[in-house]
Amino acid sequence: MPEVTLLLLVLVISAALIFDYINGFHDTANAIATCVSTRALSVKAAIIMAAVLNFAGAMVSTKVATTIGKGIVDANSITQLVVLAGILGAIAWNLITWYYGMPSSSSHAIIGGLIGAVIAHAGPSVLHWDGLKKIVLALVLSPVVGTAVGFTFMVIMMWLFRNQAPSGLNNGFRRLQVGSAALMAFSHGTADAQKSMGVITMALLSYGLIPSFDVPTWVKLGCAVAMGLGTAAGGWRIIKTIGKDFVKLQPVHGFCVETAAAGVIMGAASIGMPVSTTHVITSAILGVGISKRLTAVNWNVAYRIVWAWVLTIPAAAAASFITYQGLTPFFGK
Repeated sequence: MPEVTLLLLVLVISAALIFDYINGFHDTANAIATCVSTRALSVKAAIIMAAVLNFAGAMVSTKVATTIGKGIVDANSITQLVVLAGILGAIAWNLITWYYGMPSSSSHAIIGGLIGAVIAHAGPSVLHWDGLKKIVLALVLSPVVGTAVGFTFMVIMMWLFRNQAPSGLNNGFRRLQVGSAALMAFSHGTADAQKSMGVITMALLSYGLIPSFDVPTWVKLGCAVAMGLGTAAGGWRIIKTIGKDFVKLQPVHGFCVETAAAGVIMGAASIGMPVSTTHVITSAILGVGISKRLTAVNWNVAYRIVWAWVLTIPAAAAASFITYQGLTPFFGK
């Protein structure tokens, strides 16, 4: 029925914007945890800055959106219900991990959610395995690259400023860290808001409202605003986990973490690779912590974080699979 299909499209767009809003407060920590923990910025100032720059970053490019929207499954072979179930599964997992203060990946959640819903609808044969390999490879490699770049950057900083007094060095880097946090917030917008852009555009193409996969301007604006508002709502639970409990940071460490992570994220976004901002920033913190000494890292927190990462795709996929089965009696396939 046309009315049901239109209702599903509206629900898909609404759910995608809600996902972006949740992504905003869930992943606020990615941009500002380090500058808050080192007192370079107050929580309020950091959140406002992150919200504005998340919005700006979301408007820059759509390469990641295209990878998400076309790399997992052909939009013409799925229904609005598939997309809706995929988003709802991702939202459920994001809220669970936010509640427990675990910095899981929203990127993993939305990808896992779509996979689970597609399998529930038509089985695994309709998935684009080549595209999924590219996506998963980027998500798996990003923590490795983030750790290596964070470690290397920190070692270079320690060598360059080896003769500087710690107090003066920290005061100088506290000011520099505001700039690096701004860069991180901007890079977060270039990567994470585009996941929902890809999903909404996929739904519009499936419905027939657009002739080809080209992200409309109103979709860019809607996702950017939703993420900005979500970021403004804050996310103190996860900020505390990765900014205070994981590794104790000084301003020089925070500067290295944010600059290294932003470089990795923006480099990946420029070629359409959907890396996880959560994985990159957390692994950069790990790299910086290791450069100090192994005992500088709270390995119990690291263990919990890794488990959240490992479980995200299968958990979100399972949630979406169940959601699709639950919604089918009401909307049909």
